[in-house]
Amino acid sequence: MNGEEGWSAHPTAIVDEGARIGARTRIWHWTHVCAGAEIGEDCSLGQNVFVGNRVRIGNTVRIQNNVSVYDNVVLEDSVFCGPSCVFTNVLNPRAEVSRKSEYRDTHVRRGATLGANATIVCGVTIGEYAFIGAGAVVTRNVPAFALMVGVPAQRIGWMSHHGERLGPDLVCPATGRQYRLAEDDRLEEIA
Repeated sequence: MNGEEGWSAHPTAIVDEGARIGARTRIWHWTHVCAGAEIGEDCSLGQNVFVGNRVRIGNTVRIQNNVSVYDNVVLEDSVFCGPSCVFTNVLNPRAEVSRKSEYRDTHVRRGATLGANATIVCGVTIGEYAFIGAGAVVTRNVPAFALMVGVPAQRIGWMSHHGERLGPDLVCPATGRQYRLAEDDRLEEIA
């Protein structure tokens, strides 16, 4: 199936009427996009992805297989979601208690990477170009360029814009881009 705006979806995908999908976005097997979702241009949604009604996805986002992006999640441009990573939207779910009015916002900033099987607990912001390692559980805000691993996730270093781990000199080994630590323990790219 091809959307009117130049996006495409596999015949097994379900795209509810009303979903807004940008040009050249590809939606693969057994994926469901709900009516209220907004998805940018040049995205790829892998097999068995779910996108809720109150979800905003920027341009050039890559969502790998088996990822559910629930309501109140925003993924900015160029975010990478690894296979089977998980988003939540309620802190204390109970089957017998409806908590839809208690959803917490989760915001993943431009260029961030979420590794395979990472869990993002609702109500956090993940900074630009942060790198969440496979299997990590994020329970608090993550600064830009931070390399986070473990349960709960802890910062063990810094990553460059290019996705390379930075050494003590804070220079990207692939591009030569330079970074510096600000007084408040934030990493900044030197212009």
